[in-house]
Amino acid sequence: MHKILIIEDEAAIRRVLVKILSEENDSYQVFEAEDGLSGIEMIKKEDFDLVLCDIKMPKMDGVEVLEASKKIKPEIPIVMISGHGDLDTAVNTMRLGAFDYISKPPDLNRLLNTTRIALDSKELVVENTRLKKKVSEKYEMIGESPSMMQIKEMIEKVAPTEARVLITGANGTGKEIVAHWLHQKSERSKGAMIEVNCAAIPSELIESELFGHKKGSFTGASKDRAGKFEAANNGTIFLDEIGDMSLSAQAKVLRALQENKISRVGSDNDIKINVRVIAATNKDLKKEIEEGKFREDLYHRLAVILINVPPLNERREDIPLLIEHFSKKIAVEHGTVQKPFSPKAIKMLQDYDWTGNIRELRNVVERLIILSNKEVNENDVKLFASK
Repeated sequence: MHKILIIEDEAAIRRVLVKILSEENDSYQVFEAEDGLSGIEMIKKEDFDLVLCDIKMPKMDGVEVLEASKKIKPEIPIVMISGHGDLDTAVNTMRLGAFDYISKPPDLNRLLNTTRIALDSKELVVENTRLKKKVSEKYEMIGESPSMMQIKEMIEKVAPTEARVLITGANGTGKEIVAHWLHQKSERSKGAMIEVNCAAIPSELIESELFGHKKGSFTGASKDRAGKFEAANNGTIFLDEIGDMSLSAQAKVLRALQENKISRVGSDNDIKINVRVIAATNKDLKKEIEEGKFREDLYHRLAVILINVPPLNERREDIPLLIEHFSKKIAVEHGTVQKPFSPKAIKMLQDYDWTGNIRELRNVVERLIILSNKEVNENDVKLFASK
């Protein structure tokens, strides 16, 4: 059911609008307000999917309603209703965030089309908000240890800038989470974040994956294809395990960083890009440079800001928080009641040698929750958390 609010001081106009919308679709639930003040009060109390608002009204005019509504519930699309003399004002309301405007007397087709489009846009906004929230929850950073607080403080400072970041740390420490936080807290958060696992792509395909290719440029290139850099335009590209990238691909990445342009495999045409690069590695890149496996000039381009994510064994005080976090998530995923961990069980897990870091801890917590009874105790840990 779509809830639509009509704010209009002329009763005859309100009746026409209510009749048209109610007869058009039985999923439209139409509400009425006779002036701007009562309309704003209704907006505060109800979750409307669309507001149709007159411009000239007593007590509070349509422009004031629009501005107030955008502060209260900015996601609601507002369509302004304008008389002939209000047309310039109606156009100006578009700059203030109005979705559209309809002239009086309302044209039937224009009204219904605008209503449908506005309702569709509201659903898209809600869905995008839901997906962003889901992404944020997935990449939540858990920990209050000094090292984690330092990383969070660094992210707050660095994320709003355009500085390139190199994230280092062992496998399973959470480098990907740091990268997502950098993107979500940046000015590019509305753009895409494209992830590339350089270690998972064969060396002969990495250039095509990153930069795209032209049809016929190699066997299997049956059509033109855009690469990850193009997909990340105006957003962020996350090059995970960049230490595994081939030297030829490194040279092209270096050019992209220096000139802000790329060329597809098999093409001489340049494509301009606007991409922020965040890279991560579990390797010692300075050692890789000494051995001739990584370009020193690329390293210095990438490592403007260095963030090292410590192994779990160096921040054991975060383990109780991580256990609680994983327990909640796993209970939701399995559709079960969250199982508590006894203090002794938590202490044993804090003393455990976490060679697999957070990834290993998550797996052990899930195993213990599935195999234990109502509470996870020290005996469960002895049985199920052994290496």
